[in-house]
Amino acid sequence: MAHAVVTGPAAPEDEASRAVPVPGPRGFSWGTVVRYVVLALGAVVFLFPFYYMLVGSFQAKSDTSIGGAFPIGGWTLNNYKEINSRVDLVQSLANSGIFTAGVILATVVFGVLAGYALAVLHFRGRGSLFAAMLLVQLVPFQLLIIPLYVMIVRSYGLADSYLGMIVPFAINSTAVFIFRQFFLQLPEDLFSAARIDGAGELRILWSIALPLVRPALLTVTLLTFIGPWNEFLWPFLITKDNSMQPLAVSLANYLSNVAGRASNPFGAILAGAVVLAAPAVALFVAFQRHFTSSDLGSGVKG
Repeated sequence: MAHAVVTGPAAPEDEASRAVPVPGPRGFSWGTVVRYVVLALGAVVFLFPFYYMLVGSFQAKSDTSIGGAFPIGGWTLNNYKEINSRVDLVQSLANSGIFTAGVILATVVFGVLAGYALAVLHFRGRGSLFAAMLLVQLVPFQLLIIPLYVMIVRSYGLADSYLGMIVPFAINSTAVFIFRQFFLQLPEDLFSAARIDGAGELRILWSIALPLVRPALLTVTLLTFIGPWNEFLWPFLITKDNSMQPLAVSLANYLSNVAGRASNPFGAILAGAVVLAAPAVALFVAFQRHFTSSDLGSGVKG
């Protein structure tokens, strides 16, 4: 008959054996140094045009030599005053804001609805519709300018209006594609549970889907902002009223007609470029820290 062996409490482990090893200081690595040097040089090369644009806009006299990038004195605001005397910067910025905000709002609303339908809803022809949307991205916008102009101006009578500038950019196939890809990452159980509870599709989209795809909203906002903010060809065709033209159109007219007669044409051109680029840079700096991936599975138990 086997006898049970009763053992006493285990002897405490030696303190040295239980101690967590602390990693020592990392050794010197030439690879790390080279990596940071290359990144620093890349940052300098990328930021130098913005620096040169800003510095040149404050120069009293144009200096196109290398020394002009590092001026010692001669700072002035006359370049901004001179371009503002020819172009109403405040009104042009307001026009750009209205045009861009309208395009962003329409792009986000229609992009969310179309992306949700293509990703979540099941209907006949969904795959063919998505394939057709991808084919639309292959058509350059320049090929559509003439038919769009005829349709917007002659058929709809939207010449010299903000709506006429906004409508051709209201639906963006790239935005639809981005939203569709983000909605496809959401667990299907979220939508099934909401439907069982009696929620409609719009309620599911607003209360469940949108909060989980905030990175997509920010991405589409930034990508959409860049296009209409810098667009000058289409607004120039739609409106000839100077009081309604966006800043990009006003600056294009200034560069082609007036800039050569300015006391410092080089500085005036750079001053206009600074005014046009400043809102885009500010928007990117404000939103770049929000580009984090969402925890898409946090709403599902198990």
